[in-house]
Amino acid sequence: MSDKKIVTLDELRANNTKDSLYVLLHEKVYDVTKFLDEHPGGDEVILAEASQDATEAFEDVGHSDEARELLPGMLVGEFEKNSALKTTTGAAALQGNRVSNAVVEQGSNVFYWAPLALLAGWFAYRFYSTGAPY
Repeated sequence: MSDKKIVTLDELRANNTKDSLYVLLHEKVYDVTKFLDEHPGGDEVILAEASQDATEAFEDVGHSDEARELLPGMLVGEFEKNSALKTTTGAAALQGNRVSNAVVEQGSNVFYWAPLALLAGWFAYRFYSTGAPY
């Protein structure tokens, strides 16, 4: 017999207030009630993910190693396997995170090269409009 507590969907949904808040991440349920006031993004961010799978939202933000180290202390148990709530596996959430990182990286390249191109254009304009020294 396993010592792991199995958390049902009804139990997850029952704990969705500031007084008692459970969050589902990577098919595990965590009691984040005491952490609400300390969360750097504010308690509204966590409350918005109550009663649903917050794995994708958690991974999209890119939480630090320090944030991930807090999770074992808040673990309530494993989420029931045959629930009506579809959960996101860790691999799927990480894949989504990689895609969003690639998009951000492409956007960063545009923000790097566009100002340089504008600056080069300005120098070219100044050079040709004032006349080149012969």
